[in-house]
Amino acid sequence: MEIKTMLLANTLLSMAGEVYYSQLRRASRHPRKAAEKGLRHILDYAKDTVFGKEHDFAYILQADNDTELYRRYREKVPVCNYEDLRPYVERHKQGEENVLFPGKPVLYTTTSGTTAQPKWVPITPEYLNNIYGKMTKVWLYNFIKNRPKVFSGKVFSVIGKTVEGYAPDGTVLGSLSGYTQGNCPDFLKVIYANPPCVSGIADYDARYYVLMRRGIEQDVALVIAANPSSIVELQNIVEKYFDDFVTDIENGTIKADLPIEPEIRAELEKMQKPNPQRAAELRAMKAKYGEVLPKHYWPNLQILNTWRCGNTRIYLDKFKDWFPKGMLHQEFGYFASECRFGIVLDDSVNTVLFPHYHYYEFVEESELDNPNPKFLQVFELEEGKRYCMYITTTSGVYRYNMSDLLEAGPCYKNTPTVHMIQKLHGIVTITGEKLHEQQFIEAIHRAEAATGLKTRFFIGFADLSIKGYKFYYEFEDQSVTQEQAERFTVEVDKALKDINIEYKTKRDSLRLEIPETYRLVKESLDQFKSQAVGKFARDDQFKLQLLLQDEKRHDIFKKLVVE
Repeated sequence: MEIKTMLLANTLLSMAGEVYYSQLRRASRHPRKAAEKGLRHILDYAKDTVFGKEHDFAYILQADNDTELYRRYREKVPVCNYEDLRPYVERHKQGEENVLFPGKPVLYTTTSGTTAQPKWVPITPEYLNNIYGKMTKVWLYNFIKNRPKVFSGKVFSVIGKTVEGYAPDGTVLGSLSGYTQGNCPDFLKVIYANPPCVSGIADYDARYYVLMRRGIEQDVALVIAANPSSIVELQNIVEKYFDDFVTDIENGTIKADLPIEPEIRAELEKMQKPNPQRAAELRAMKAKYGEVLPKHYWPNLQILNTWRCGNTRIYLDKFKDWFPKGMLHQEFGYFASECRFGIVLDDSVNTVLFPHYHYYEFVEESELDNPNPKFLQVFELEEGKRYCMYITTTSGVYRYNMSDLLEAGPCYKNTPTVHMIQKLHGIVTITGEKLHEQQFIEAIHRAEAATGLKTRFFIGFADLSIKGYKFYYEFEDQSVTQEQAERFTVEVDKALKDINIEYKTKRDSLRLEIPETYRLVKESLDQFKSQAVGKFARDDQFKLQLLLQDEKRHDIFKKLVVE
């Protein structure tokens, strides 16, 4: 990249980022004041809407102190989930204004929900300006603070499709990542390794081919891919098509037999030029290393930005030796379609919240079964304790149950940080055992240590028809026998009894049968993902819990069993 482009990006991002960084620091020093100010702003913003009038926002705002404000808010606005909000969202989709928030949304983004209908999450101009404008500048500026040379090369990002459809009133349905990249300032557009149109390639294999064919040609300094499964998939594509990449790069072409939409292919081909020098470099890498990895084709990579929390360890273990030494693998942060809660500022997994833009409430894990739990403010969290978060934003979610189990980390200034542990519906129960996904993962690792067998992938399903669980394993050694696999399950079962006393009680009393054992075919996760994308989620949103009670997903894995 030209030096002047790097300097321009650094200068402009530093100037804008420092302003909003200072605001975040000030708010974080005074979280109680910021929480009250943030909630009052949201309520004042929406007080004249249908939802605001129905829930007496004007009355709530008359509270003369923060304690009374919170009390009135809890009194007038019940905890909700998406289905509670869906009727209001549907009115917006039909073109009605001032329903959940003033005016209409800029766009909708979708994510899976508890019903067959996906969730259409509205994004308002207010929310977009603050969270994906001001705070994204802080996020990018923080990259510079951590690695000053982060914009010395290209930015490789995996984004969702910019336009997936339209609401009945014509408002765009698409991904926020695609929208924000497509609408970023011109000085930022030139630093991306791929244009937004690549996300519009419908064929999954073709899209990843183009991403990496262009990606390995360039000097990449920053990789942003929230889901670490994408990193594994992209490297699989490199291994599968490396020689085709080299040929394309040498000739300035894009593989002719790929099913790429004509208008997208035409746009991409205008950008390609023959690059025999880079092709020769790549051939030399293969001759020298055999397996060409990111540390070879991106030796100047400064930051890899992905999720590191929750159940992502299964992916992180796969690529821990793929990248250059000294590169910072930074946690992407606690993030969902419904809300961008904050950003990670250092090399920890802890998300620094935005107390001046969102209003956060929390219920401690021990209170989750209580029909009248105690709600806590952000400044009341205790480090090391676990909570469920309820979020209120300027994008029309009010006391929204995220159904996520979070752990409070150390304070940033005076505001507790948080990191993701698991989805609350990652807690599965057949007969009251409340088995956690994290407990299952820990049991697998104990079984590996006890047996010497290593898994490449594993997943468990609660099956009410057998009063027990079905455990599926893809072992690194595909010659592992069924008998060995069943001994592995014995160790998993033993570990679960040790980890979860309710599981032990139910197993010992035969209310739970011993888990059943199944061996998976090679690359089972990739095969599952290829079938699941489009059916359950977009590829950029693909998330897989490792302990489920979900027959649709279960049915796919049943077909991936070694015969």
